[in-house]
Amino acid sequence: MKILYAGSEVLPFSSSGGLADVMGSLPAALKKRDPSSEVCVISPLYSSIDRKYREKMKKTAEFNVRLSWRNQYCGIYSYELDGVTYYFVDNEYYFKRGSLYGDFDDGERFAYFCAAIMEFMAQSGYYPDILHANDWQTALSVIYLKMRHGSEKGFRDVKAVFSIHNILFQGQYDHAIAGDVFDLEPSWAPTVDQNGCINLMKGAVVCADNVVTVSPRYAEEIKTPEYGEGLDPIIRMYSCKLTGILNGIDYTYYDPKTDDSIFRNYTFRSIDRKTDNKTALQKELGLPVSAGTPMISVISRLTDQKGLDLLTDRAEELLCDDVQLVILGCGDSRYEEYFRWLSRKYPDKVAALIKYDKLMSKRIYAASDIFLMPSRFEPCGLSQMIASRYGAVPVVRETGGLYDSIKPYRFVDGKQVGNGFTFAAPDSGDMLYVLRQALGLYRDRDSFRALAVSIMKHDFSWHTSAALYAELYDKILSERHVSQ
Repeated sequence: MKILYAGSEVLPFSSSGGLADVMGSLPAALKKRDPSSEVCVISPLYSSIDRKYREKMKKTAEFNVRLSWRNQYCGIYSYELDGVTYYFVDNEYYFKRGSLYGDFDDGERFAYFCAAIMEFMAQSGYYPDILHANDWQTALSVIYLKMRHGSEKGFRDVKAVFSIHNILFQGQYDHAIAGDVFDLEPSWAPTVDQNGCINLMKGAVVCADNVVTVSPRYAEEIKTPEYGEGLDPIIRMYSCKLTGILNGIDYTYYDPKTDDSIFRNYTFRSIDRKTDNKTALQKELGLPVSAGTPMISVISRLTDQKGLDLLTDRAEELLCDDVQLVILGCGDSRYEEYFRWLSRKYPDKVAALIKYDKLMSKRIYAASDIFLMPSRFEPCGLSQMIASRYGAVPVVRETGGLYDSIKPYRFVDGKQVGNGFTFAAPDSGDMLYVLRQALGLYRDRDSFRALAVSIMKHDFSWHTSAALYAELYDKILSERHVSQ
C-alpha cells in the first residue's frame, strides 16, 4: 500500500496546532504497523523550519507549476524519519513568511501547494494508492485530482481521502477569483459552490472517496446546524462516505518517563515524583511553593471555540478556593488581556503565559493536578490525552473527541470507573460545579492518586487509531479492485 499524506503543517518541522501532531504521528504509526507499506507526507518548505532539518534534506526534483496564468518554480526536498519519507515543496515567494497562516494570499499559496502535489506526481511518476488530504489548505488537491486529472493514466487509480480536523475553517472565497487564483474551470462551479461562494472544503467532501473526521462524535455533530457551520446539509448528503476515527498522541514524544523538558521524570509507578514538577514550576512562575495546593492548568488557543468565556465568567469565584491557575496560550486579545489582568490581580494564585510554547506546555502538564478543557466544540482534542499521559486529571465538556475520550469518574458496584470529570451543557455554573467535584476528590489524596495512576495507564497511543485507518484504506482499495 502506498499512502501520501498532504498537510499544511507537520511535526517536528512545522506546527501551529493539533494538525501538525497528527501529520507527524499517524504516518509513522501506519509505517510501524505495516513496515512493507510506503508512507509519505508532503508539506510546504516553510522558512521557519529549523536548520538542523533543512541541512539534512535532499533535493529530489525541480519543475515548474502552472496555476492559472502563473508558471512558478517548485523544488522538492525529501527527509527520512522513522521509515516515513517527508517531501517538502520549496517556493520562497509563497512559503518564506513570518508565520504559517494569516497572510492575505493564503488562498493562492495553498492553491499553488495543491497544484504542486499534482505536478509532483506527474513529474516523478509517483502515484500513491491513496492521497490523504487534510483540512481546507489541501482541499484543492482532492478537487484537482478528481476534476482535472481523474481520467488520466496514473491519476485515475489514486483514491482520495479527505480529513476534516475543524469544520469551522472551510476555505471560503468569492467566485470572482475562481479562475484567476484557484484555476477552477467554470464547469466546476456547482462542485465548489456553497451559499453563493467558493467553498474548498465542500468541494473536497463532494470529490473525495471517503471523508474522515477526527472523532466519531464529531462525525455525528457536524451533520447538525449547531456544529456544521453551514456545511451540515452537504455533510448529511454525503454521510454515506463519512467516518469518525479518534486521533491518538505520540507516546514517544509525550512520555514523562523520558521527557527531558520536564523537571523530574516519572511513571505511573512513581507518580509521587510528579509533585517535584509542581514545586519546580511554582518556583519558575513565581507562585507560592505549596505541594498541597491543587494546580489547575489550561493550555489552549485563547478563542471562543475553547470555551474560555466559561472560565472568565467564573474565574474569580474559582480563585476563592485554595487553588493555583496556570494558563498557557495565545489568541483573541480580549482573552489575552483578561488573563494578564487576572494574574496581576491574583499574583499568588494565577500565572498567565500568553504565548505558544510546546516545551513549556509539557512542563505544565507534568506539574498540574487538574487540566481544564471547557470547549464549546472540539473535533478531537489532543490536550486531554496529553494531560492524561502526564497524570493531570481532565475536566472537560462532553463534546466531539472530548466525549469520546473522557468518561466521567464514578463508582459502579464499588469499583472506580471513568478517567476524568465531565459536564454536558456549555454553562459556566456546570463547569465550576464539576471542577469543585475534582477539587473535592483532590482532598482525598489516596482516591485522587488512584485516579491519576489510572489515567496514566489509559491507552491514547496511535496503535488503535492506526489500525482503524488501515482498515479504512483496505476497504477503499478493495472497492477500487471490485470496480475494476
